[in-house]
Amino acid sequence: MSLFDWLPFGRKKKERIDPEQARQLLTNRYNHFRRLIQANTSTHEYVSELEEALRGFSPYGMHYVRALCTRISVSTFQMIKHLNELNPEGYTKLFAIFNEIQDRIAAEIEPIHYSWEGDLVLNLENVGRDQADLCGPKMAMLGEAGRSLGLKIPSGFVVSTASFHKFMAQDGLQAEIDRRIQATDFKNREEVFQVSSSVMSLILKAPLPVEVVQAIYNAYDKLSEELGESVNIAVRSSALGEDREGATFAGQYRSILNVERSSLLEAIKEVIASKYSLQAMAYRNNRGLRDEDVAMSVGCIKMIDPVASGVAYSRNPVNIRDGNITIYSVWGLPKAVVDGSTETDEYVVSPAPLSEVQERRIADKKNKFICDAGEGVCRTVELDESRKSPSLTEEQAVMVAGVASKIEDHFGTPQDIEWAVTENGEFCLLQCRPLMLIEDGLDHSGENPDLPIPIISGGRTASPGVGVGPIYPIRKTADKLSFPDGGVMVLKQALPSRAALLDRCSAVITEQGGMAGHLANVAREFGVPALFGVKGALDKLQEGQIVTVDADGHAVYSGPVESLLTEKPRKRLMKGSLVQTALRKAARHIVRLNLTDPDSPDFRPSKCKTYHDIMRFCHEMAVREMFGFGISDEHLMAASRQLICNVPKQFWILDLGNGVSEEGDINLRCVFMEHVRSIPMRALWAGMQAVPWEGPPAIHGKGLMSVMFEATMNPNLNMTSRSRYAQKNYFMISENYCCLQSRFGFHFCSVESLVGERTSENYASFQFKGGAANPERKILRAKFIGSILEELDFRIRIREDSLTARLEGLIQEDMEYHLKVLGYMITHTRQLDMIMTNPASVEKYRQKFLNDFKMFESD
Repeated sequence: MSLFDWLPFGRKKKERIDPEQARQLLTNRYNHFRRLIQANTSTHEYVSELEEALRGFSPYGMHYVRALCTRISVSTFQMIKHLNELNPEGYTKLFAIFNEIQDRIAAEIEPIHYSWEGDLVLNLENVGRDQADLCGPKMAMLGEAGRSLGLKIPSGFVVSTASFHKFMAQDGLQAEIDRRIQATDFKNREEVFQVSSSVMSLILKAPLPVEVVQAIYNAYDKLSEELGESVNIAVRSSALGEDREGATFAGQYRSILNVERSSLLEAIKEVIASKYSLQAMAYRNNRGLRDEDVAMSVGCIKMIDPVASGVAYSRNPVNIRDGNITIYSVWGLPKAVVDGSTETDEYVVSPAPLSEVQERRIADKKNKFICDAGEGVCRTVELDESRKSPSLTEEQAVMVAGVASKIEDHFGTPQDIEWAVTENGEFCLLQCRPLMLIEDGLDHSGENPDLPIPIISGGRTASPGVGVGPIYPIRKTADKLSFPDGGVMVLKQALPSRAALLDRCSAVITEQGGMAGHLANVAREFGVPALFGVKGALDKLQEGQIVTVDADGHAVYSGPVESLLTEKPRKRLMKGSLVQTALRKAARHIVRLNLTDPDSPDFRPSKCKTYHDIMRFCHEMAVREMFGFGISDEHLMAASRQLICNVPKQFWILDLGNGVSEEGDINLRCVFMEHVRSIPMRALWAGMQAVPWEGPPAIHGKGLMSVMFEATMNPNLNMTSRSRYAQKNYFMISENYCCLQSRFGFHFCSVESLVGERTSENYASFQFKGGAANPERKILRAKFIGSILEELDFRIRIREDSLTARLEGLIQEDMEYHLKVLGYMITHTRQLDMIMTNPASVEKYRQKFLNDFKMFESD
């Protein structure tokens, strides 16, 4: 301290900052940043779901549209909220802009009131795809199949979700149920069982609203009058979310057969109560489905007295390319097939035009399930001579198979149907729903004799369809320039920047990438088949090789496969519907991206026109806020502890939570590397220490003069001055997060990374600037570093001597590899700007770097 500091008029003494308070301040900032990133990931996933819904292959209604738009709104708002926590005075305008966009979306989806929207009960004859919100997908699809395909379905009516909501709102029933569920620990099975029993009891004891009771009896009486007899009813669940692709709820809710008029109301309440059965609650919890999104409608259809009945699959559940139809059949009602209580006959029928029974296995069916119309009960009766007889003739099996194929063609997806054949041989459809396809990880390509053995198989369908063309791998940006029209693009990662080539692609194959990523979204929008997560694709597929990519079948075949190329396109079930039109109008204010260039003067809140714009702006600004810390040097110094390591540089660690193990004493002002738990920091540090730095490169006279001149002109290179280059080297860490701010030699660099099991949230961002040489050499070094990172699939942006690189969406192992590369580059690019005008030296270092990177591949 100088004498000047002791004088009365000297510098003001700085107030001491409590280290724990400083750490807490930084931890709070990091938590807001982490939650913003999580909200960003969730919003992208919801937008992907919206884009898939716009394709119109599955039925949905206005309840789904509103719920999805609400989820997107909530996640977007969370991003704005957490960004403003990072900088309370910088981004408040975003709230007003968000409200304007939200109002525009609401104007598209809220004023729509269809004639059926408030109906308590609907005639099944009038139900179709647009009534999925009121009747649930199960009854909506059954009604649609009857109306559009002319299939015989049972007469009946549907007690709508409007009735359900009236019932649950009466006397605060839903509020009491919510209270009990919110207090439940779903990890405690006994506790879940108790709340399930208590909630179901509440529902069974509660009376139905008078207007609902009247509507049900009116519908029943009208049905009996039309049929000329008092009918017994099958009371079946049809909840929102039930029988959709990926979440069938098969067997989770009650169905009650052979119900008389006097028992109808109690049976309907039993079905409603089954929403809260132990298995249904566990299913929703495991699937991440919200209770409030599952409203229960109830189908009431006339009991059928069939000779035989059963279930049919229009495809093989474990091999979508097996086009044979499988039929499971028994005598009597299909309950025995559904609940597995008896052996079933099995028929395998080839698809049209052959349509022949290929296999037939007749079981010993010891009994059958029947309903006694007079007694109003169902029972099992033993069979005698017919127990070993086929329950279907071959002609009937072919008829059932034909209907299954017809329903698949209409709905555009493989179907699981429940059917019955009456005494006069007439087919009756009881239920149809998307077939739950099982991805068992096995190669089923050889099971279809019409298809060759694939070159490679596996992965996930990012965009459905089949494409054929020559293989063209893209390993770096320069490869894009020679991409052929109709080529099959093969990538290591599903980088968003590769979307610019989709209009020229016949198909896309990647080794890594997620369904919610930008490339997957654009591929679906363009209708380009895409198969993601195909391990070893770059090594196994040769450039120029003609292949057929079967994205649905998860396989790649050599040459054109005609049987796949002539496949029928899926039918867009929702195309032209009023519901889809409403969603499309709302999507205009959600999906479009106008803010594409963060360096543009238009990259500001007032230019945000959609939720996507807000998402992009919030994400970019959050990264900048974290890189700049937005906090004083004094707080950083107070909260940090020195890293004890065997390197001459000093590094300081700011633990934001779980970044340092408990073995490291928090009261000590130092941390040992073995106590660091941060996944991205350990990977970055491993790269920094992997190969000792050999010192500055040998330079010629011009390079030395360039450095000397720059040192006299640039005050930041004066080691005695308080420039930004004289700041400490900080690691800000948690278990899954790391942000490094450091000076190496005469350049300044930043690395920020989030790495964990949630692949969609993983990213690494790198910034590099500065140097000791003249501007030309510094710019050349930035381009040199950028060219290497681009080969490793980083997205690169260079402005003068400033380099920004970013990578995202990789699994943890691959993120660690790329962080080691960044760590290596930080250490070994020191003072390389001095030799950047010497091509031979540049190439020498390039080859050395690439060779050294190989050591990280086996880590």
